[in-house]
Amino acid sequence: MASIMVGESLVGDGNEVAHIDLMIGRKDGPVGVAFANRLAAQTAGHNGLLAVLEPNLPAKPDTVMFNKVTIKGATQAVQMFGPAQMAVAKAVADSVAAGIIPKKDAEDLCIVCGVFIHWEAKDTKKIYEYNYQAVKESIQRAFAQKPTVDEVLAKKDKAKHPFA
Repeated sequence: MASIMVGESLVGDGNEVAHIDLMIGRKDGPVGVAFANRLAAQTAGHNGLLAVLEPNLPAKPDTVMFNKVTIKGATQAVQMFGPAQMAVAKAVADSVAAGIIPKKDAEDLCIVCGVFIHWEAKDTKKIYEYNYQAVKESIQRAFAQKPTVDEVLAKKDKAKHPFA
């Protein structure tokens, strides 16, 4: 297992679009350091929070999530601390249940997960669904080491970024 596994996924559309960037690695490695730093470094508008299925029931592997854009109000904060938090935690737990993350490693690994919540997002159901799918895909890609270098090289001249 690599010391840092990286996954990324963009799911959905409109203001509820989900874009996940995550790292998975051992708690005693560089991802563990990033995990501790993100959880301890709280600043106005940029929070690190544990992904929990419900209060007092955090995901395993331990997962810290953070917002990739500044939270600008109560609505956006509730979306991050509600449907996005639940989606991240459920996707992590389901990834262990499905065997994508080996159960035997769940206590030794940690995840650092960047979450995008658009400041004009409204539909909490879509926020949940899109983030759930994006986190699951990111985890699968991280463990599969996808895309490969060959896949990137084969597509680099045809790639079209949706926001470019």
